[in-house]
Amino acid sequence: MKKSAGIHCLLVIITAGWLLHLTASISFAEPAQNGLAERIVSADLRQIKGPLNTMFKTCVGAGRANEGLRADWQRQLTRVHEQCGFNYIRMHGLFCDDMGVYHDRAGRPEYNWQYIDELFDFLLSIGMKPFVEIGFMPADLASGSQKIFWWRGNVTLPKDFNKWAELIQAFTRHVSDRYGEEEVKQWYFEVWNEPNLSGFFKGSQQDYFHLYDVTAKAIKSVSADYRVGGPATAGCGWISDFIDFCVTQSSPVDFVSTHTYGVEKGFLDEKGNAGTVLSKNPRSIYGEMIDTRNKIRGSKLPELELHFTEWSSSYTPADPFHDSYHSAAYILDKVKGAGNSVDSMSYWVFTDIFEEPGPRFTPFHGGFGLVNIQGINKPAFYAYQFMNRLGDTELQTVDTASWVCRDKRGGIQALIWDYSLEQPAPTESNQVHYKRDLPSHSKWNTTLKLSGVSAGQYTLSVYRVGYRANDAYSAYMDTGSPSQLSRAQIDYIKSMSDGKPERVSVIKVASDGTVHETFTLKDNDVCFITLTKQ
Repeated sequence: MKKSAGIHCLLVIITAGWLLHLTASISFAEPAQNGLAERIVSADLRQIKGPLNTMFKTCVGAGRANEGLRADWQRQLTRVHEQCGFNYIRMHGLFCDDMGVYHDRAGRPEYNWQYIDELFDFLLSIGMKPFVEIGFMPADLASGSQKIFWWRGNVTLPKDFNKWAELIQAFTRHVSDRYGEEEVKQWYFEVWNEPNLSGFFKGSQQDYFHLYDVTAKAIKSVSADYRVGGPATAGCGWISDFIDFCVTQSSPVDFVSTHTYGVEKGFLDEKGNAGTVLSKNPRSIYGEMIDTRNKIRGSKLPELELHFTEWSSSYTPADPFHDSYHSAAYILDKVKGAGNSVDSMSYWVFTDIFEEPGPRFTPFHGGFGLVNIQGINKPAFYAYQFMNRLGDTELQTVDTASWVCRDKRGGIQALIWDYSLEQPAPTESNQVHYKRDLPSHSKWNTTLKLSGVSAGQYTLSVYRVGYRANDAYSAYMDTGSPSQLSRAQIDYIKSMSDGKPERVSVIKVASDGTVHETFTLKDNDVCFITLTKQ
């Protein structure tokens, strides 16, 4: 192994079946003469930026409430919560007929909370809380028949707003009685989903504002401390109008919510027929978040919380970019760019158990999920797992595509990535381009330079996500891309995307407190390095 320009330290490299002892700095890459660009990520453990902003794990999305009653969904969420640290979960369809909430015969409404209780009891049992999306409309209360998705969510206004208000009051009172007011104070109540799209809401902006006003006041009538907001729009729409309405009409509001997706155009395509193309704007996603925050700051309610309750690279659950190794670096680029502009950015969604277009017939179909139907981790999963493993104190660094953190136990974590937007042919959609085998290429000689490290012995672990590194989709292609996976094929793909470190070593840091680690970073690679004090 060639020495790099770092300290000399005792190194024990542990590989399959052999041990090598030598004195050197650690190097995980080709020598500097390989012609790659040099990249240095430096951090001094004495130079603290502040507490790590963990808004990225405040919330995550799921398809619909009824799916949350499935055993496989619950198993997957338990694991995703444990490894990625999400605190809240938001989903459609809480009041849809498959949740059995509302029944009205001869003008005598009946309420049934048993399915909601089962769902919410489970969420709380694993340490999560609901980010409650109020919608859609129960059939017996609906003013019309317009529906959306395979599971037929009714998107019309209530035919009787008094009965709607009574339903919302009864629901809010029920969760208060069951879980306690102090618990429910920690929840969020969001009114409807994407009312600025005709597919999701049969009505005008003013119709939505009226629905919001009635709903928010019904929730607040149970407890003024409960948090309610909207407008839950697609494409950051209606923000200023919504705030102005709440101010002029004295309508209660605690937060603003909206959505954004990183494609060139469009908002709704559950079957992936239209074809999507990633935006070439480098500020895509986080630029909209920053702009929306600035709108709120310039409003008459400048202190409102801002929650992006849906975001992803694409708004269709049939986009192979979601399965691709490129997605991990994409996520990190957008989260880091958003910074302090948002209070949460809820990734849409955690699992491919997602039935807006109906049950899916293949295990990798471009679904939104961090994990696929069989619970196989996609590269996107590791973006969130790595962020969740960062220490709670962020260190100063000038490199914009990295975090370097420390924890209370003396551990150090560095998360470093390269996001390079692919440039497919002008007429080529994601659905064509990202289904291919797309090898990456070495791009950077990257050096992590740490100073101020306490002397002593550390275990150093290096994890990687990239082309054929925790890359489930490439492993799936190796199996021949079958429409149905055997148990052996599932086991193989899981073994190729199990998140184990690619290298583990033991180092001894000398009294000068410096550590230099050099490694190669390919385009769209993500590298996570941990030093754990022994």
